[in-house]
Amino acid sequence: MLRTLAIRDFVIVDVLELEFSSGFSVLTGETGAGKSILIDALSLALGGRGDASMVRESAAKADISAEFSLNDAVTGWLENNEFSDPEQQLILRRTIDNAGRSKAWINGITATATQLRELGDFLVDIHGQHAHQSLLKSEAQRALLDMQGGLQPQAQEVETAYRLWRNLSKQREEFETNAKSVLQERERLEWQVGELDKLQIKSGEWEQISQEHSRLAHAASLLDGAQEAATLISESEHPVLSQLSAVQQKLLKLLDYDAALKPVTDALESACINLQETTYALNDYLSRTELDPARLREVENRVESIHSTARRFHVVPEKLHEEFATLSAQLLQLSNATDIDALKVQEEKAYQTYLKAAHKLSASRQKIAKELSIAVTAAMQDLSMSGGNFGVSLVPCEAAAYGLEQIEFLVAGHAGVQARPLAKVASGGELARISLAISVITSCATATPTLIFDEVDSGIGGGVAEVVGRLLKRLGQDRQVLCVTHLPQVASQANQHFQVSKVSREGRTISSITPLDSKQRVEEIARMLGGIEITATTRKHARELLAS
Repeated sequence: MLRTLAIRDFVIVDVLELEFSSGFSVLTGETGAGKSILIDALSLALGGRGDASMVRESAAKADISAEFSLNDAVTGWLENNEFSDPEQQLILRRTIDNAGRSKAWINGITATATQLRELGDFLVDIHGQHAHQSLLKSEAQRALLDMQGGLQPQAQEVETAYRLWRNLSKQREEFETNAKSVLQERERLEWQVGELDKLQIKSGEWEQISQEHSRLAHAASLLDGAQEAATLISESEHPVLSQLSAVQQKLLKLLDYDAALKPVTDALESACINLQETTYALNDYLSRTELDPARLREVENRVESIHSTARRFHVVPEKLHEEFATLSAQLLQLSNATDIDALKVQEEKAYQTYLKAAHKLSASRQKIAKELSIAVTAAMQDLSMSGGNFGVSLVPCEAAAYGLEQIEFLVAGHAGVQARPLAKVASGGELARISLAISVITSCATATPTLIFDEVDSGIGGGVAEVVGRLLKRLGQDRQVLCVTHLPQVASQANQHFQVSKVSREGRTISSITPLDSKQRVEEIARMLGGIEITATTRKHARELLAS
């Protein structure tokens, strides 16, 4: 669960540190006080999108840190991604500077926003204040149903199979449309591959044969130079080696008079040894090197063949081997693609694989749809929609990446009314209540330890609001629930209560969040009940709500 949240220089918050407990917690305050800022800050720490507008005016950067307690799923993710901490803690941190640059850390180790989002899926589930609007869309309803049943892996399998089938289908259609041009392209590739195959060039051959050509072409100069060097060192009338050796012997006799000459004699001895080894190396080189006109002609012909081929293919000689591999792969791919019968077989096989996966997904969706319909219908009775019912319809459609059916949520607000698509429910209050029921029920199906509801109770009031509060409180018995609300009936049910207020300080507007004690809660609930003027009656009513 979320244990602490520290915010610095975020929107209109300068410095803020909050500690959270388990159970049901609420945040309340005047409209515009910044209640949703806390949710926005936490979303940022969990890898949400951020920009420079989030940095408080005149500040250099916004800094958000959130500490969470661990569970098995989170610990496993941290170990697999090398973010484990010896103290068994989890701290997420995110900064955004006033130029919009973002940095992220997990347990003090640099991370990416993608990693924060991936880890965040194990930590927090946020239901935004416009969740009921997104539920009007078919894709959102399908995603919610699949999430409720844990069907995402099956849905991904169906999508993968669909993409493969459609790609093969498109490939076959393109070939049938452009058969002539495809055949011409294959003939061109066959000629090019054939030409390169005749050359039989090997990887690295150009470098080797270039070196050999240079050596053979300059063999006479190499032999003359090596022989001249060997003669000067050891075979001339006054060889360098003999002269150097004589100098060394003369200086050795002088060592008895001055030991300071020892480094000089040692250096001369080393020089003589090196010259002697140089003589051996030159003689060995001369014995192995000879003029070979026949081999030179052979190498020159090979160099010319490689050169001319490289010019025809518009590549440097060093790249001819790579060009051969590339063109061969293209030819193989095109040869497979131009076998229309083989393509049709592959396409049909891929289609059957897709159908098998899609039918399996449909069966799973039917089962989950029935369970979700029963659960939401039961919740609607508690939300003053007595006699109403909720259903999930699977409408058959053409094969698509998401399966063989469209998902449509159907609602009847009360008894005797025909169920209609959720998108056509006229009452905003009904839509809000149904959305809340769905949110609570789907949250129960997940293992996420922290649930956040950001004004999802908008459009609800009176006795229904009290029921909503009890629902959230009951949900808080199994996990941590945070709720931003305007409703006193909801706020009074909380185990922990935070008040959000906005004040002016040194000409700047600052938002602050304060945990309330029992006396302060009475005042805040009374404010929510009575508005600006708080009377003894509203305070009494507030105490009654809290007591209930």
